[in-house]
Amino acid sequence: MSDKTTIYDELGVPRVINAAGTKTRIGGSLIRPEAIEAMSQAAESFVRLSDLQVRASELISEVTGAEAGYVGSGAAACMTLAAAAAIAGDDLGVMSRLPDTDGIPDEIVMPRTHRNGYDHAFRAAGAHMVDVGNNDNYLGTGSNSTEPWEIADAITENTVAVGYMQKVYSTPLLEEVVEIAHEQGVPVIVDAAAEVPPRENLSTFIDLGADMVIFSGGKAIRGPQTTGILAGKREYIRSAALQHLDMHVAESVWEPPTELINKADLNGVPRQGIGRPLKVGKEELVGLIAALNSFVEEDQETLNKEWESRLDIVDTELANLVGVTTQREPGGKVMVAPETYVEIDPETAKVDAVELVGSLRTETPRIFVGSDDLLEDGFTINPMCLTDEEAEYVTKRIRSYLE
Repeated sequence: MSDKTTIYDELGVPRVINAAGTKTRIGGSLIRPEAIEAMSQAAESFVRLSDLQVRASELISEVTGAEAGYVGSGAAACMTLAAAAAIAGDDLGVMSRLPDTDGIPDEIVMPRTHRNGYDHAFRAAGAHMVDVGNNDNYLGTGSNSTEPWEIADAITENTVAVGYMQKVYSTPLLEEVVEIAHEQGVPVIVDAAAEVPPRENLSTFIDLGADMVIFSGGKAIRGPQTTGILAGKREYIRSAALQHLDMHVAESVWEPPTELINKADLNGVPRQGIGRPLKVGKEELVGLIAALNSFVEEDQETLNKEWESRLDIVDTELANLVGVTTQREPGGKVMVAPETYVEIDPETAKVDAVELVGSLRTETPRIFVGSDDLLEDGFTINPMCLTDEEAEYVTKRIRSYLE
């Protein structure tokens, strides 16, 4: 493998070969070169961030079909902004009190099987989560984990939104949830952070009626890691902007962008809102715009062939190892890219999966593979963030523990 010195080598920090995919904990993805160039140019001069957010909003609207869009400092930040928008609307008093929601409707209804660690971002805005449903899918009874009527029954005068985590296995169907929520005048927030590609998903959830949809800007889109996209109804994007932008200005000279905010509809200038700690710099905004433009123009079929070819290297290198079986898992469903699933038989292999994956992480450079299936004696190799040379290196290192 190349002996090229990286900035991490110069800093004395172990670098990582990423065979796990777009995982935040090891740096997300690699920013597109055109985004890096745009960020470098953005750093050379100044711009009003609200004007730049308007340009980003126009692009997000164009590619998603949403009324408007906004950029936050990651998908989780956009979830917080979405919850804050659902709770506060245009009420400056509520905005100033968040995350204190005493006496204010603040409930987000969510199917129990959609709950995950990331919905802490909803709670950060002051939202209270209301679980519905159970885990019957996993009991083999034939019944659904969440029935549509359970969502309808949980919506009360304290409900500000219905939360939905988009995966191919998510139930009930999004269109059913949207219909139920809209019948009671409640918006639907969709966490679709990792659901692109396919590129069509940028507009799919908006087309199905979702009011706010969140995507990561730093995964397959390959923008700056600290960017996320919030697409949705103009009223919610306006509220998010009011709670995110720097509003520390005298009212007499406050001129918010009319494309996002109608000053005449407000009682005054908002205080610094719940979104202020989630700010995005001019460099990141420009980088996300450049990356999103490139993403929608990308030839996905060519990229898929590249990923499959890279996994051919992996499969060849791991063939004929005692106690090891590999299986190609297709992309486009649960995961974005195809992956090779590696299963280790602890009775016959030289090391078990836990020891192998742990050892790889202590090497120099560190090697990270997908570890979600360790308790089932398996791990995955994802080609998205590898070069062919790195794929060969990773598999040779794996062989060294198993031969």
